[in-house]
Amino acid sequence: MWRDLAGIGRSAETGGYRRYAWTPADTDCRAWFHDQAAARGLACETDRNGNQWAWLGDPAAGDAVVTGSHLDSVPDGGAFDGPLGVVSAFAALDELRSRGREFDRPLAVVNFGDEEGARFGVACTGSRLSSGKLGAEAARALRDADGVTLAQAMERAGQDPEALGPDPDRLARVGAFVELHVEQGRALADTPHPVGVASAIWPHGRWRFDFHGEANHAGTTRIVDRRDPMLTYARTVLAARAEAEAAGALATFGKVAVDPNGVNAIASRVRGWLDSRAADEATLDAVVTAIERAAVEHGRGDGVRVGVTRESFTPVVEFAHDLRDRIAARLDGVPVLPTGAGHDAGILADTVPTAMLFVRNPTGVSHSPAEQATEDDCHAGVDALADVLEDLACR
Repeated sequence: MWRDLAGIGRSAETGGYRRYAWTPADTDCRAWFHDQAAARGLACETDRNGNQWAWLGDPAAGDAVVTGSHLDSVPDGGAFDGPLGVVSAFAALDELRSRGREFDRPLAVVNFGDEEGARFGVACTGSRLSSGKLGAEAARALRDADGVTLAQAMERAGQDPEALGPDPDRLARVGAFVELHVEQGRALADTPHPVGVASAIWPHGRWRFDFHGEANHAGTTRIVDRRDPMLTYARTVLAARAEAEAAGALATFGKVAVDPNGVNAIASRVRGWLDSRAADEATLDAVVTAIERAAVEHGRGDGVRVGVTRESFTPVVEFAHDLRDRIAARLDGVPVLPTGAGHDAGILADTVPTAMLFVRNPTGVSHSPAEQATEDDCHAGVDALADVLEDLACR
């Protein structure tokens, strides 16, 4: 499975993956998922929001056990973030069948669409739509860097954007969702444990900062006469680092767009996207407020107008304690640890009982081609997931 998936959407130049929503690479990933389901005799369907489900048993029976993750990537992302959870889900089903286990509850493998939000800017789009946390109209209007709307991209890929919307009946069929994911960090790296269980997800969000200045000639405009939004943006990036460091939080400007983007031109507008996370919502709010205040103050001095738009937000997620504790006990007391990374399991946590398993990442690097997990640890993850599914769904 891993070899069949490994070449899809991979850049020959960087070695990273560019599996963006509703692109040919995404279509190929979806075809791979369908083929894996068909090879196992699973009934495969795509829901109204573009999420793929592969069912063993009758989904209408309810109280289903679901596992899986996502197949899309960040720009030049690694091979493991998302796909490890989907590959491991199919492999865990194979393992349970090899044990001769019979199922008391329906079982499904899921591939949630556009988890990373790399193309349209909103993370976990598929699960947010299904749970009603992202409105259909707002989703259809999302645009990529080329001005293509989500609705247009879906139509080109053969999906009906008018069908987007909450899917409470489908989610009501799910009795438990367990997502396996490569660890994004090094908490397990210095332990003897290849697998851990998630306790919670830090609150996090994305904010767009718009810095409006005045376009002008780089070679003739005096410094004193400039209204340069790049200068205010640069000061804001430094302020974000300082505020996050002081609060024990995280703040990252990782994406920027410049108009008119000429080497010999002072920019008229700079857009920067802030990703910020903290252990609690009060700290996160304080950090983002301080960054916004710094941006406005620097803009006032630079003659630059600043606007801030919150594009997405996820509050703190405490995974269902009974499910989490049951899984940790089944896995003989593996570490239970929080994470700052968002996941579909976190989006669904207040609608469906959810839990997460992490597979050790020796480098701690993620969202990069350097993301890694050893083959032995990946197999340990499959065995752990199979044990969990056996406990939840089998006689």
